[in-house]
Amino acid sequence: MPPIARPCGRPRRRPKKLHADKAYDDPALRLACHLRHIVPRIARKGIESSEKLGRYRWVVERTIAWLRRFRRLTVRYERRADIHRGFLKLSVCLICLSYVQTSFC
Repeated sequence: MPPIARPCGRPRRRPKKLHADKAYDDPALRLACHLRHIVPRIARKGIESSEKLGRYRWVVERTIAWLRRFRRLTVRYERRADIHRGFLKLSVCLICLSYVQTSFC
């Protein structure tokens, strides 16, 4: 039998840490992270405040809010993934351009 071919592209890498809020505080999820050698940084219900982990989540939520300005990405009209990816790259370029313009002017 021929060997099973590996998927094309770069090999996948696992993150070292996982930041999550209190909604993901479950022993099964923590165990799944440990089995994959990922350090879970999950806020505990009733023990830890979410202020510490909120610093990291804010960056993600801000970035998603920036991308939601482009309606074509919010409501996905394209069926093909390559066209949607192209519009995503274009919107990220426009966001970076506006950031560079405001920081240097």
